Amino acid sequence: MTSPRTIGVILAGGTGSRVGLSIPKQLLKIAGRPVIEHTLAIFQDADVIDEIFIMMHPDHLAAAETIAAKFGKVSRVISGGGTRNDTSFAAVAALGEDADPDTRLLFHDAVRPLLDTRIINDLVAALDDYDAVDVAIPSADTIIEVNPNDEIVDIPDRSRLRRGQTPQAFRLETLRRAYLIARQDPNFLPADDCSVILKYLPEVPIAVVRGADHNMKITEPIDVFIADKLFQIGSTVAPAPTSVDEYRAKLAGKVMVVLGGSYGIGADIVELARGFGAEVRSFSRSQTGTDVSRPEDIEKALADAHAELGRIDYVVLTAGILNRGRLADVPMDEILEGIRVNYFAPVLTARFAHAYLKETRGQLVFFTSSSYTRGRADYSVYSSTKAAVVNLTQALADEWSAEGIQVNVINPERAGTPMRTKAFGKEPAGSLLSSRAVALTTIDVLLSSLTGHVIDVRREEPGHVGMSRSELEATRIAEALEEVGTEAEV
Repeated sequence: MTSPRTIGVILAGGTGSRVGLSIPKQLLKIAGRPVIEHTLAIFQDADVIDEIFIMMHPDHLAAAETIAAKFGKVSRVISGGGTRNDTSFAAVAALGEDADPDTRLLFHDAVRPLLDTRIINDLVAALDDYDAVDVAIPSADTIIEVNPNDEIVDIPDRSRLRRGQTPQAFRLETLRRAYLIARQDPNFLPADDCSVILKYLPEVPIAVVRGADHNMKITEPIDVFIADKLFQIGSTVAPAPTSVDEYRAKLAGKVMVVLGGSYGIGADIVELARGFGAEVRSFSRSQTGTDVSRPEDIEKALADAHAELGRIDYVVLTAGILNRGRLADVPMDEILEGIRVNYFAPVLTARFAHAYLKETRGQLVFFTSSSYTRGRADYSVYSSTKAAVVNLTQALADEWSAEGIQVNVINPERAGTPMRTKAFGKEPAGSLLSSRAVALTTIDVLLSSLTGHVIDVRREEPGHVGMSRSELEATRIAEALEEVGTEAEV
């Protein structure tokens, strides 16, 4: 027996009037791509989603069609209605009377681009037991009820209050039935889809799954600024393949160039990518005499790799240097070295990688540091150059989006690398993120549709949105790779 389809319905009917824009807010660019593209990428990468509908404002259908072509799961672009409920009903009607009544629908605001895949998975799982499921988070503020004169008449118990979000999830037949009743009511007032179920099918229980604070809706002008900052501070988790076989299938025939691949995170990326079957060329000062702060060295490294292998799909720059000390006391040659390696090298790498990545619609990945969010004493040059790399990433993601080139930046928590040991000495066991976990996350990012993102990699901390690959997962993958290698030798 086949499972019913699960369809993500992206509600993009807004006009952007409250944000004060001449274009709908779902088409506004944040972190290198239109808001709706960030949202679509989440549903595209969610394994539980089979198909995507885009419900677009009728004046912007052409823009939606262009964007839809980038996402294989998008099957329909449909003109939205005059209200949220009209748009939702149009999606239901588009499925036709013969559709499987158990088809699962997830209605999500296009202008909530920071949705977690975890929420999607929880919703779909809840539909095994319920016909309607909402997403909500506790209210941190006291909620008051007022009369028409703005006088308090009640203060509800906050412990029972939640703030609603999207997606909202339903079985098709239940939502269709609720709307058929609602549309016969002359006093029907527009509301969200769960409200329609609650009012017109009160016997149907509506489950609630936990949302997330960062799953915000871009509605007011300040929301644009906040969303941009949330992208910048690294709240993204890259979707990850689940087996060595899946990695090998996705990396088959791909060419990766790693600049700074002789030790630490770079060496682990080289080892893992080769184990997954990619063609990898590693360049560094100790391996190949490549100085990433010299334009001619980066240009030659990329040209040599392309001449040998005929293409370059991924370029990863892991080289970095951390010189500590008060700016007034640090020798000038160390200051210049830090700027050249930590910032000039990313600029050079982007400049020379562009032509190759344009050919393959490939991806460029940089590395930053948690110190980029706030300048720190004794790290002034290091933290400021790492902040510059984040801005460079987002600028390039925007510049290169039309050419299909992705640009992302990895932000590891304190990781056990030779660079860190040199700067801080030996630190307590278990206090640092392993370089192998960071390397595996980097490969996850390379295989994703993300662009313009800061991917925040941390040690296992329950509930942390930026938590990515754990040491346990990285070890499991590495052991599986060793088994594959052993079998190949035999």
